[in-house]
Amino acid sequence: MAERTRNWVDAYVAAWQSNEEADIRSLFASGAAYRTSPFAEAWEGLDDIVHGWLARQDIGSDWAFRYEVLAETADTGVVRGWTTYFHPERNYSNLWVITFDGQGRATGFTEWWMTPPAGTGEDG
Repeated sequence: MAERTRNWVDAYVAAWQSNEEADIRSLFASGAAYRTSPFAEAWEGLDDIVHGWLARQDIGSDWAFRYEVLAETADTGVVRGWTTYFHPERNYSNLWVITFDGQGRATGFTEWWMTPPAGTGEDG
C-alpha cells in the first residue's frame, strides 16, 4: 500500500545525493509548497523549491538516511526518518508529511527535524 510514498522518498534521497535540478524538479508538481519546518514560509512552485533546496544542499557531507512509511492514504504519505551526518557527527529524527497529485508528485511537503536528546537511544 505504501509503494507510492516509498518510491517518492527513494527519489527524494537520490535527489538529495545528486543535488541535480532535474532530480529535484521531478519530485514536485508545478504549484507545490515545500516547508522546511511546519511554521516556515513555504517555498512555492518549482523554481522556488529548487532555489531553496540548492541554497541548503549538503555539499561534501557524508550522511546516511533510513526511513519507514508510517501511513499512506489516497493523497498523503507520512514518513519517519533517521538522518546521521558523520563529519561532524550529528543525528536527526525526521517526520515528513507529503501530499501527492495523481502522478505521484508532491503538491505539499512539510518536514519536522529534531535532534534526539542524549541517552534516548534515538541516535540515527
